[in-house]
Amino acid sequence: MKARGKVHKYGDNVDTDVIIPARYLNTADMQELAKHCMEDIDIDFAKNVQQGDIMVGEANFGCGSSREHAPAAIKASGISCVIAKTFARIFYRNAINIGLPIIECDEAAEKISAGDDVEIDFETGVITNHTKGESYQGQSFPEFLINIINSNGLLNSLK
Repeated sequence: MKARGKVHKYGDNVDTDVIIPARYLNTADMQELAKHCMEDIDIDFAKNVQQGDIMVGEANFGCGSSREHAPAAIKASGISCVIAKTFARIFYRNAINIGLPIIECDEAAEKISAGDDVEIDFETGVITNHTKGESYQGQSFPEFLINIINSNGLLNSLK
């Protein structure tokens, strides 16, 4: 299983309030949430993101509240994977629960730039930056996580 797309890059401590501001939490419509994803730090994100693109953050990505809307808004926006140095643990779990692949990799988070063409092989953990001609070793996904992601979430994988 692989993902490939253009990178949208962010810094440290991207919290769930920035990923999807609280003023939009009165809807369960994922496409509506996607329209407002990242708007408080990147007003053009929703109009620039393409299906399959990749989000890269630095340390402590997804910190803040435990709202499940945050990874759901990212996934609904078209992002195929999030790479960061570290993730807040509740964000990590929420992302996997809905089938949004996320990978921790210090080197990739530091060296990848906005706009780079990046590919991730989830079975090997290799992250290839086609723009810079570099590869970085992230963690590979165990088979049960690949099953959750391929099933579009934990609940679907249990069915």
